Amino acid sequence: MTAKPLIRTIIVDDEEPARQLLHEYLTRRDDIQLVAECSNGFEAVKALTELKPDLAILDIQMPKLNGFEVLELAENPPVVIFATAYDQYAVKAFELHAVDYLLKPFSKERLDEALDHVAKRLKEKRFLPVEAIAADAGMKPPILERILVKDGSKVHVIPADKIDYIEAEDDYMAIKAEGKSHLKQQRMTELEKLLDPAKFVRVHRSSIINIERIARIELYAKDSRMAILKDGTKILISRAGYDKLKKML
Repeated sequence: MTAKPLIRTIIVDDEEPARQLLHEYLTRRDDIQLVAECSNGFEAVKALTELKPDLAILDIQMPKLNGFEVLELAENPPVVIFATAYDQYAVKAFELHAVDYLLKPFSKERLDEALDHVAKRLKEKRFLPVEAIAADAGMKPPILERILVKDGSKVHVIPADKIDYIEAEDDYMAIKAEGKSHLKQQRMTELEKLLDPAKFVRVHRSSIINIERIARIELYAKDSRMAILKDGTKILISRAGYDKLKKML
């Protein structure tokens, strides 16, 4: 009889009792190889990058980096089982898309069921992005409080309220904050939806401004204006952008 292929697994949870419980359950199975136990998101990103596991059992609500941010920073993330305290509506969204979940507290039987789903998905090589789950369930993403930028082995955590402005640069965005520029590969439209609409406005197809940084607005041409920021930076404003600004200032 051919032995089952081992599912290389990491545990990510900031609560030690939760990690201990998962460790106990997982080590009872003959198809799981536990390769790492992480107590925070940064440890998780490192483990995902270096160990390239098949499966991550991932807590969502953690300090420093939450579970979704871990997946954002990971290159080629594995299959994920979320360990979550989310409400039933969100949990149902994961269930409908076969991205499994463990609603805390969970039993060994519930974990075994989730692991059987994972084994099947790994065999069939079926994966679904987390973003698709949230979108299909109509789950509105929370207002972004910080932006993560990966710079080689480093991760820069930029609080949203420290951002002065954002400009498109080819396939990247340049995030300007506290005199520094950080490049992030993301579409401007995606980021615009996540930023606080009471503080950030897209004044041009290639620029988003934190309105608290605006010192004044000057006429630039017939159908456009120029925002002068408090540090002297000049940013072109389109007619549509000016219409949006007038409602906010």
